[in-house]
Amino acid sequence: MLETLAYGYGLLEGPRVDSNDNLYFSDVPNGGVYRRSPSGEISVAIPKRRGVGGIALHADGGLVVGGKSICHVKDGQTRILLQRDDIPGFNDLFTDSAGRVYVGTLRSDPFKEGARTPGELWRIEGEGKATEMYGGVGLTNGIGFSPGEKIIYHADSAGPHLIVHDVAADGRMINRRSIAQMTGGTIPDGICVDEAGCIWVAVYGGRCAVRYTPDGKIDSKIDVPAKAVTSVCFGGKDRRDLYIVTADNTEVPERKGTVFRIRVETPGVVVPPARV
Repeated sequence: MLETLAYGYGLLEGPRVDSNDNLYFSDVPNGGVYRRSPSGEISVAIPKRRGVGGIALHADGGLVVGGKSICHVKDGQTRILLQRDDIPGFNDLFTDSAGRVYVGTLRSDPFKEGARTPGELWRIEGEGKATEMYGGVGLTNGIGFSPGEKIIYHADSAGPHLIVHDVAADGRMINRRSIAQMTGGTIPDGICVDEAGCIWVAVYGGRCAVRYTPDGKIDSKIDVPAKAVTSVCFGGKDRRDLYIVTADNTEVPERKGTVFRIRVETPGVVVPPARV
């Protein structure tokens, strides 16, 4: 049963749940990162910041967020982790067990039609210290690791498909391939991975979230009352709460961007905190 938890926003992105079951999410066009407590109270975690496509919890407290830069915001103070003059923006991001941050670059306006300049995936190891892992990402979106971090999945909304790499022992990403090719105007947006190694994908334009097996076969689908389903994440003490965020609401249009939640059978993988 799909629950409605919050609404009245623009395009929602970057959902992430902490150990106390607080849900963080961003409103990309209107600005701000919000925190929803388990009781349903919503507060502002980071005011005004626009273009936040990804959020990570930091081991020292605060949040790592995207936008024109990747930064760590704690107690109202902002520490820049990665910013480059040649990169106009960053979108979704994820972390590994070492606490490094992986983020995709936006080299074209994601909201404009036409030819795109492909972006890359970068790994942030410290302040101002980052390594390009690979390029050729048409429109970067959700990022996630398989259990054990042997495989990385990356939603390319321009594909529209998931880019898959094996993670070598030295951290290089090899054996590039594509799964979950989408058609009919549907595109993959945010993703999250469960303990079975399956990938939940927010299907923008598809009115659903879909669970893919590691080889890209559709396993199950959750219908969502929104055309623009933008991202997904796990929460709850057993990590079986699947949060789904959107940019609209087709059942009650005036609600606009909405946060939904539903119970699923397989728990999500543990998402490590950032440590950079």
